[in-house]
Amino acid sequence: MLRILIVDDSPTSRVALSKNIERMGHRPIIAEGGLQAIELYRKENPGLVLLDVMMPDIDGYTVARKIRALQVDEWVPIIFLSAKDDDQDLERGIEAGGDDYLVKPVSYVVLNAKIRAMQRIDDMRQKLLYLSRQLATANRELEKISHQDGLTGLANRRYFDFYLTQELMRAKRSGAPLSVMLCDVDFFKAFNDNYGHLAGDETLRKVAKALTGICKRPGDLVARFGGEEFAFVMPDTPAGGAEQVARNILEAVASLQIPHSYSKAAPHVTISVGYISTQPAQEVTSESLLLHADEALYQAKQTGRNNYFAFSETPR
Repeated sequence: MLRILIVDDSPTSRVALSKNIERMGHRPIIAEGGLQAIELYRKENPGLVLLDVMMPDIDGYTVARKIRALQVDEWVPIIFLSAKDDDQDLERGIEAGGDDYLVKPVSYVVLNAKIRAMQRIDDMRQKLLYLSRQLATANRELEKISHQDGLTGLANRRYFDFYLTQELMRAKRSGAPLSVMLCDVDFFKAFNDNYGHLAGDETLRKVAKALTGICKRPGDLVARFGGEEFAFVMPDTPAGGAEQVARNILEAVASLQIPHSYSKAAPHVTISVGYISTQPAQEVTSESLLLHADEALYQAKQTGRNNYFAFSETPR
């Protein structure tokens, strides 16, 4: 059942249209003029409008334009009713936002057919809107998946590279500090070889969750860099802030107390960290930042693991 707004200044026409609408199984909403029609449209939200062209306050063309302006993203069928049958009147009605133009008096059969046709069009439109929303949701999910590491739920290497490039350009423009960090779970191959890959995967998930708890600022990003390696991008973070994050990483992973009898660093799973903090000059690239962070990580491993090292600095 549709709620159909009937707009006509003629009492005779209103009564006749109302009876026909009720006979079709729909509910009529009556407006005696254009201004009342606009108010009732706002209040009742009808599914279709039967609109007389000539009215004493404002004409039907103006009413149609105002109705269309009320709901730009929605479509409600508007059928003009008029005693005039000139081609120019039809053209003017369509330009004003109408969907059809009938010459009065309108027979029950014709009016019923037109309303059913408009219903079919609206049904198809609703189906298209539903499919469009479903497609948009699916696309958002696919985009999210394309940025996400399947095992840990962190950002993946592809998104990390993109994000680092963006933040590096921003740091160059603003002169803000930028810190980039690489982390490597210590003796992870020995862990996998002795405890099995399922236990290794579970350990990586626990480490990822611990790292996520450290990476709290909206602009910070933690990603799975590959294998047992993780990476951080920390915008607006100077050396002191990065060092504190590195300490927090070591403590967070150690606090998991995951047994690792085959580690030479500790009886439990640990992690090594290398990072670089800089106010990047124009010639600095993402590749050079990662290279320096990797060099610092190498130094952290060479000095016993389960520690952190800043590029161009001595081990802490």
